[in-house]
Amino acid sequence: MTSRIPLIVFLVGAVASVSAQSPSSSYPRGNSKQAWQDPGIKDVLAKCKTPPAPFGIPVQPPSPQNTAAPPDPAMPTSTAIPGVIAAGQTWKTVWSWEGNNADGLIAGDKGTVLFANNDASNVMQLDPATGLAKIIHADVNTGGAVSRSKNGALFMVSRGLHPAVVQLEPQRKVLADSFRNEPLDCLGGVLNDLSADTRGGVYFTISSVGVFYANPQGVVSRYGDANVAGANGIILSPDEKILYVTSGPSVFSFDVTADGSLTNQREFARLRGGMGGDGATVDSQGRLYASTGQSVDVFATNGEFLGSIPGPAMLHGVAFGGPDKKTLYAILFYGAWGTPSARNRVLAMPMLAQGYSGRAK
Repeated sequence: MTSRIPLIVFLVGAVASVSAQSPSSSYPRGNSKQAWQDPGIKDVLAKCKTPPAPFGIPVQPPSPQNTAAPPDPAMPTSTAIPGVIAAGQTWKTVWSWEGNNADGLIAGDKGTVLFANNDASNVMQLDPATGLAKIIHADVNTGGAVSRSKNGALFMVSRGLHPAVVQLEPQRKVLADSFRNEPLDCLGGVLNDLSADTRGGVYFTISSVGVFYANPQGVVSRYGDANVAGANGIILSPDEKILYVTSGPSVFSFDVTADGSLTNQREFARLRGGMGGDGATVDSQGRLYASTGQSVDVFATNGEFLGSIPGPAMLHGVAFGGPDKKTLYAILFYGAWGTPSARNRVLAMPMLAQGYSGRAK
């Protein structure tokens, strides 16, 4: 993988794969690097006014345990949450492949699901009914998550060297790749998740750093105090007046002003079912669904805890989808990160609640 998306790609627009829909095993696993893994990061950080603290994800040394395929994860069943999910539902695998190769999923057209492939450096469209998928955007510099605004524009965070918030549709271009006249690399961490608004701007998180907003002109502002330094999942309420951010054991919320800036940070809720907050979504009633590493915790609009949907360990990233948006999809990572044993799945569970129909997620 090249360390930077070629300029020509942005000039000519989005590049879609010519391949037909295929099962996961027909696609290469890939070996794309996040910025902190790239040898070139040292030269970039040496030019920062204040170099950031080192960032990395621990990778286990080679061993028989992290070379072979890991055992299949156990899929727990649900307990009832009134109006949200019936008792006895079980997660079903609709996509399974090797590597760290599914993240930041959203609903697509006609019941499909879109997600970013971190290791394979592309964006895919999956048909959960058949388990077949196709590449719709290639060479995305280690794409990490996708978001589509109410206006239909598709955005993605790229996690490779020289990370950026990139618009993929209707035309492909960099929205933001700097903060205070320095590359985003100088902030440290890794671009994690995003939520696109109707103004043409994008809210995004950087792991171990915090919460940011790239306005329609690509100017990036930083928000929040030290409590959101662990920011991970991020999602706008259906009316886009509130922004929710998961950070460790808490969900924080901000009020969104007319120009997209954020005010009034407060703790919205405490997670109950897992190890820490990850990706989140909302339903048609404005309820919040936050993945926790081993569950999806559900909250009313006033922050009241409604219940947990149990999941296998390392469940992260959730979105409603399906033809009627009454299926909850989640991403599962298992095995050892960065080793041959690493695996990803996209899981599905039928719901009583319906996802918000005015936006992809």
